[in-house]
Amino acid sequence: MASFLARNEHPIERVVRVALGLGLISIAFVGPQTPWGWLGVIPLATGLLGSCPLYSLVGINTCPVAKR
Repeated sequence: MASFLARNEHPIERVVRVALGLGLISIAFVGPQTPWGWLGVIPLATGLLGSCPLYSLVGINTCPVAKR
C-alpha cells in the first residue's frame, strides 16, 4: 500500500492540480451550480497528497526525486 500512495507528481503539476480542483469546486458555488463542479475534489485531493493512484496503476512518475 505504501507504493500505491508514494509521491509521484511533480511540484508544478501539484500546484496546477490544486488550482484546477479549486476552480472546479468554485463552479459548484458561484457558476452554474451544477454537481459537476464537485469533480474538482479529485484533482484537489491528488494535488494535496502528491500522489495520483492512476499514475501508480499505469507506472507514471513525474516526481523529480531520485528513486532509492
